[in-house]
Amino acid sequence: MRVEKVEEKNVWENFLKNCKEKTFLNSWNWGNFQEKMGNKIWKLGVFEKELISVALVIKVEAKRGTFLFLPHCPNIKENFENKKFEILKKFLFEIKKIAKKEKADFIRIAPIFERKKENLQVFKKLGFREAPIHIHPENSWELNIDLPEEKLLMQMRKTTRYLIRKAQKEKIEIFEKNDLEGLKEFEKLYQITRKRHHFVPFSFDYLKNEFLVFSKENQISILLGKYKGEIVAGGIFIFWQKIGFYHHGASSLKYPKVPVSYLLIWEAIKKAKERGCEKFNFWGIAERDFKYKILKFKIGKHPWQGLTLFKKGFGGEEKKYVKTQDLPLKSKYWFNFIVEKIRKIKRGL
Repeated sequence: MRVEKVEEKNVWENFLKNCKEKTFLNSWNWGNFQEKMGNKIWKLGVFEKELISVALVIKVEAKRGTFLFLPHCPNIKENFENKKFEILKKFLFEIKKIAKKEKADFIRIAPIFERKKENLQVFKKLGFREAPIHIHPENSWELNIDLPEEKLLMQMRKTTRYLIRKAQKEKIEIFEKNDLEGLKEFEKLYQITRKRHHFVPFSFDYLKNEFLVFSKENQISILLGKYKGEIVAGGIFIFWQKIGFYHHGASSLKYPKVPVSYLLIWEAIKKAKERGCEKFNFWGIAERDFKYKILKFKIGKHPWQGLTLFKKGFGGEEKKYVKTQDLPLKSKYWFNFIVEKIRKIKRGL
């Protein structure tokens, strides 16, 4: 086995077509987006006569420390999954050299591996520990949409199906606006949603750069929902390798009894089908319905509980990945660990 940089987009993208587990965070364009945001990246591949695994490495510089991050990596070609340990070990040998040169305090991986004992052992044997916080979903919700629309409707939660049909009878307009004006309309709602749910939002530059990179290949869509002449719901969706992703969502509560968001997601699913997608990924969901569990007693609701219920109502299944893993390289890592642990508790995650 050897590790080399992957320089050609078609080699990278064609390889990912042969990987069972993948998200748009593995796409060539996600690397381009990171560069547009000013982050240094490396696109690495493990070869064993042929390319058998790839990983995108991103340098993240923050006040609390510098680290190398691998989002939903590594991706491994089917029939080579039994070599996870050897592949990750090989990657790690090269990534540690990059970390030394870039003066990184630790390496962080958000694995794309299914959460099961043998996969957890892979990281444990290599000296990793569970990270205090995650950056990308460790639990997501995915729906097989390679079915007729009527069958998809029948597989939904009864309430969700009812609300979609109710919305279809209302004077609701769902429309696509794939330009910076559409993005600004979405961002207005996004800020309203942020205030309501008290989360840390992505900046407008982040949303803009993501849109500009993926729109070059028609891989992104902004859908907006209008009621009584006002935009009250919106979503940003990415379409990549036959999967539609619900990446960002926002809504206003001005008309709480009018189910605009339900119709918006249904229209997004139909749009994904039109684009030839076979799956629709709702992105992150809560792992549990409660913040804390003391003995047999569960206390407090998870802040994503309502959103999780909304997403699950459309039908599908949960995907659980190995929790985000850290490999400390310097003592400064522990300062970052404490800061992130406190942030997690404050957010009730």
